[in-house]
Amino acid sequence: MNTPLKIAAFAAALAAAFGTAYGVGGAVDPIGTPSKSPAHTGHEAARTPEKEAGPGEGGDEEPPGGLQISENGYSLDLETPRIPAAKRSGLRFVVRDDTGRIVTAYQREHGKELHLILASQDLATYQHLHPTRSPDGTWSIDARLPAAGGYRLFADFTPAAKGAKNLTLGADLAVSGNYRPAPLPPPATVAETGDYSVTLKGELRPGVAGRVDLEVTKNGRPVTDLEPYLEAYGHLVALRSGDLAYLHVHPNGAPGDGKTKPGPTVSFTATAPSSGSYRFFLDFKHQGKVRTASFTVEAGHASPDGTASTAPASPAEHEH
Repeated sequence: MNTPLKIAAFAAALAAAFGTAYGVGGAVDPIGTPSKSPAHTGHEAARTPEKEAGPGEGGDEEPPGGLQISENGYSLDLETPRIPAAKRSGLRFVVRDDTGRIVTAYQREHGKELHLILASQDLATYQHLHPTRSPDGTWSIDARLPAAGGYRLFADFTPAAKGAKNLTLGADLAVSGNYRPAPLPPPATVAETGDYSVTLKGELRPGVAGRVDLEVTKNGRPVTDLEPYLEAYGHLVALRSGDLAYLHVHPNGAPGDGKTKPGPTVSFTATAPSSGSYRFFLDFKHQGKVRTASFTVEAGHASPDGTASTAPASPAEHEH
């Protein structure tokens, strides 16, 4: 995972969004077998903001992450493609190389060998977890997903093999039961999570790298003592509504670098691959607890002013 991140432009049409529920029951259409959709890497080397590519210039050719299950000779093999809703259940998966062998050695990125993101197709549920790897290379973790529906599992990792690049591979996960679609929350520049407010400043623009600042306050007072979480003062995951194209960015600067302050502002640089709606999830740690602030952001449109409570129906989960 690199700081900052620029996601690449691409020409694929957005897939139609469908949702899971905030709760189980009263529903339409039972969920059974997950669909087969692909994943792709969501990281590249740190870049500085630059002008939008003009006609014929093309720009970067890498599409955003999470859209393919195989990339650069590595494949994500999800051994538990279906779990029940609202029950803590085991998830198991492996990563295979181009020979079919299970990968057992990884580089550590931000304190972990692999970061696992779970998100519902309607983006109402988001979890950032860290599974355990057994000696044979099998990753496992217990997870509880609150509502039935379609989910996406993202594995963010870098193999230890020489020359291997960071990858974000994705696989569909079905949570069985009945579901109802949940609407995407409206765009807003302020998100509330408990006693904390996070204010978003800056715009997400297609094809143009720009600075995005997130300012954290508690009960109206700036938080100036954020604690490092996975070797950073904040982690930002962005998912595009519809196809859940994945963007995982890290802040500009790091704890202990002599210039990055522990709040109240955590700064990022990002580029949207297309116009459309995105869901931002900011993880930050304060007073020993990791919290998540969530925003809906429109790329290619002016950001609105206002406050919205954008917390998911169930608390976001984290593994330290």
